[in-house]
Amino acid sequence: MRSKKVFLRLVALPAILVFLLAARVLAQEKVLYDFIGGRNDGSDPEGAIVFDSAGNIYGTACFGGLYNHGSVFELIPAGNGVWTEAVLHVFNSHATDGHHPRGSLALDSAGNLYGTTEEGGAYNYGTVFEISPLAHGAWTETVLHNFGGGHDGQLPIAGLIFDTSGNLYGTTIAGGAYSSGTIFELTPAGAGSWTESILHDFKHDGVDGMDPAASLTFDASGNLYGTTTLGGSYNKGTVFELTPAAGGGWDEITLYSFGADKDGKLPYSSVIFDSAGNLYGTTTAGGDHANGGAVFELMPQAGGSWSEAILHNFGQSSEDGNYPDAGLIFDASGNLYGTTSYGGTYADGTVFELTPTVGGVWTLTILHRYGKGADGRYPDASVIFDAAGNLYGTTSGGGTDGGGIVFEIAH
Repeated sequence: MRSKKVFLRLVALPAILVFLLAARVLAQEKVLYDFIGGRNDGSDPEGAIVFDSAGNIYGTACFGGLYNHGSVFELIPAGNGVWTEAVLHVFNSHATDGHHPRGSLALDSAGNLYGTTEEGGAYNYGTVFEISPLAHGAWTETVLHNFGGGHDGQLPIAGLIFDTSGNLYGTTIAGGAYSSGTIFELTPAGAGSWTESILHDFKHDGVDGMDPAASLTFDASGNLYGTTTLGGSYNKGTVFELTPAAGGGWDEITLYSFGADKDGKLPYSSVIFDSAGNLYGTTTAGGDHANGGAVFELMPQAGGSWSEAILHNFGQSSEDGNYPDAGLIFDASGNLYGTTSYGGTYADGTVFELTPTVGGVWTLTILHRYGKGADGRYPDASVIFDAAGNLYGTTSGGGTDGGGIVFEIAH
């Protein structure tokens, strides 16, 4: 079953680079775990997974479990390439628990896991939760914040990030003073309680963005960066920066508005930095080929402006991917890796690599195309590396029961 993502109130500068499509497939995919969606198992994992220092994998499943409200799971390597799953928490039908976690988890130094649920909680507008390990392998869940709608945010669908002081930061796709989404901070207040502060209310005034669906990114100076799916000059989404103000509060500026001719639009993912301070991300739609989405780079210019370059337009052929929902990651050589939710030979999504070459050209290589038998379908989340350079991720559909998979791509 294809899970129902909050696809928002659903293109791009002229292409200034030349792009090459590498047709060969370099990698081998392996299914590590196949979700069956049963009473205790989860299904439809939409968020990225994380590793702990022991090599265990943690993630969320948006549906499944006893109440079909989703779960938090762990995958433990058992040797000889076999992995076993443990369900750490099943989201329940109680009014106080959250429902439907869609984002990735954040792991602290004590081994606690933090995440969000899109719905549920005291007001049914979503929650921030913590999952903590107990003795003998048990885990316990605590709801840290119940979103209340109105001036508070509502419907958090992205993961969280920490600052160096242990505060949590995230986004809500709706709610706030202008009902266009928020950026929030949760600060530990002692005795297990946390205090929420709204750092920015998006207002969709022709400059500001609206409906942020992705997690945030810090730079080395403590400024926050992210995307909104809509709003900006063309109402096709933005990249923004949030800077701590002297004397308190935060100042937000729009760095780039998507939606000019042949530009990308609807950025659903977070952005990442390279070592030179350039930003990289994806847009789910837009671009130069049948609205298939794009990979973009933003480069800071003198005077505080930013210029954009499109590194790849998806949808160039039947082999290419379409609709990249997820963010990107770098390897040590400066190559970019990501996923597309659709497209490829079987139209069920791809894992790709973009490699920079001489003259600013980036070469696309499709590492895996989904849609073959018990293989996964719809990789909605970004991938991560292990210490050996293998890629890991999730698909929200496919597998033997249609509930999605966790996969490894040896590279």
